[in-house]
Amino acid sequence: MRSFAYHRATDVPGALRAITAEPNAKFLGGGTNLVDLMRATVEQPGTIVDISRLPLTEVEELPDGGVRVGALVRNSALAAHPLIRTRYPVLTQAVLAGASAQLRNMATVGGNLLQRTRCPYFYDQASACNKREPGSGCDALGGFNRGHAILGTGESCIATHPSDLCVALAALDATVEVESLRGLRRLPLTEFHRLPGDTPAVETELAADELITAIELPPLPFAANSRYRKVRDRASYAFALVSVAAALEVRDNTVTSVRLALGGVAGKPWRATEAERSLLGAPATDDSFHTAADAELAPAVGREHNAFKIELARRTITATLRQLASRSAA
Repeated sequence: MRSFAYHRATDVPGALRAITAEPNAKFLGGGTNLVDLMRATVEQPGTIVDISRLPLTEVEELPDGGVRVGALVRNSALAAHPLIRTRYPVLTQAVLAGASAQLRNMATVGGNLLQRTRCPYFYDQASACNKREPGSGCDALGGFNRGHAILGTGESCIATHPSDLCVALAALDATVEVESLRGLRRLPLTEFHRLPGDTPAVETELAADELITAIELPPLPFAANSRYRKVRDRASYAFALVSVAAALEVRDNTVTSVRLALGGVAGKPWRATEAERSLLGAPATDDSFHTAADAELAPAVGREHNAFKIELARRTITATLRQLASRSAA
């Protein structure tokens, strides 16, 4: 790890002034990803601005029935909060499916949004990686790409986004609140992360001097019937091969409301809009679920080691929707 300057912020304005004063500075919340990247010298900030003591740790009900989550709420606290467990169970399940209990106790909600890919070629300084070193190439294309993306890819990068939490947030239409010395703005979670395109090193719409201060969840009553299903190589502490976050409402055997997002398949949390369009107004049957999955996965591109993900995603989508339809009809 390279040497760096350290600054501890005590309020949001102070943190913003500190990050603005040093162009090569990074915020440190829980540090569960940034510190690993610094050890691997993938990240080499000149200054660390410690924000762990900022007053951004509340989970609050909003007047419209939504919920506001402070950016420094720990993942374990989010998963256990009564508002989240009862109104957005898909979020609790997604958090508990990720990492170890020790990491969940340290990791923050805001930091989770900024996790970088676990692609081994990204961490290996001897490999070509356009995400780590723009213009150097992508060794994953012809390498061992079993865990890599099948949607939204190109020839510059096929890495996947690693977060479970973000997949659930994408399905729930969450909004990200960010603040800088220029003011405050809000971005839909689905537009916060970027696909690689020709600039895979640029992963989000967050500017270098902006701080994530909160996540807002809209009121979504039918999200009480929601599920996060994660398929991985072992039962714990493994990233998703494929994951599905879904919420479903069925009346008279017809799908009346649906939210669907996929993880482990793209460089960002993948909101399954084609599948949602196919499902709305359709009978809540396996045939409809298969058709919706096929519509979403039509543009998927499998490579030598990860082509199995296309069928795995199709089956995981269908199984998740089948379970939710059964609950909704009960």
